[in-house]
Amino acid sequence: MGKVRYEEMLPHEIVEARAACPVAYVPSGGVEWHGEQNCVGLDTVKAHALAMRCAEAHGGLVMPALFYGEPRESGLMEANHDEDGRIAAKMGLPRESFAPGYMHTIALDEHQRYVRLLLHVLFQMASLGFRVIVLWAGHYPALQHARAAIEIFDLQTSTWLPGRAKAWACIGADLVHDEIPEAGDHAAAWETSLMMALRPELVDLGSLPAEGGPEVLIGIWGRDPRQHASREFGERGIEAIVRRVGEKVRELLA
Repeated sequence: MGKVRYEEMLPHEIVEARAACPVAYVPSGGVEWHGEQNCVGLDTVKAHALAMRCAEAHGGLVMPALFYGEPRESGLMEANHDEDGRIAAKMGLPRESFAPGYMHTIALDEHQRYVRLLLHVLFQMASLGFRVIVLWAGHYPALQHARAAIEIFDLQTSTWLPGRAKAWACIGADLVHDEIPEAGDHAAAWETSLMMALRPELVDLGSLPAEGGPEVLIGIWGRDPRQHASREFGERGIEAIVRRVGEKVRELLA
């Protein structure tokens, strides 16, 4: 199996791989609480690992993952879904660390900056000779930003010659709901299972409170990972996502 990580490749390797399949996968996410059992970079690590599986199965190259730049005063567990401060306490931080205005900007500016950042990335990928660009949003709310950037990209490149780069955004779970209704959650059985299959060294179910004890699961939305997470479920999800992404990429290349 050849290399697929763009940043680790030699120039001639890139040229050969791009000629065989001119697809660039751009994983993005952030750092955010994903339960006591998962790494805080789950969104981005997950997106990058899934993109790697797709590139290995169907061709294409995986760009370095984008951990920074996403809006953090909206759609962030620590800022928007921690009213009692339990997540902040678990992280050893005061609740004030995530009080409104902690990013010293306004929400609209955050959204616009992130869309501009993704637009910048799209044009960079096009300049590097890729015909299809997949923006993989590991952090679900960022799918809207990715789609907004693609809309602008399409408008700004509408006068290009035929064969211009095409861009598409996905989160993975959105592609497989028809065959896996449980796909998509926050740090619950789905995401934990994906990580158990993709990066098992970054998961520790033993860090969760014992079932039936006085402690509750913090910042976990979905089916209880202690009961429903498994490597087998993760592999099933990965197989379905990789297959669906391959179908879409082939369609875009055609």
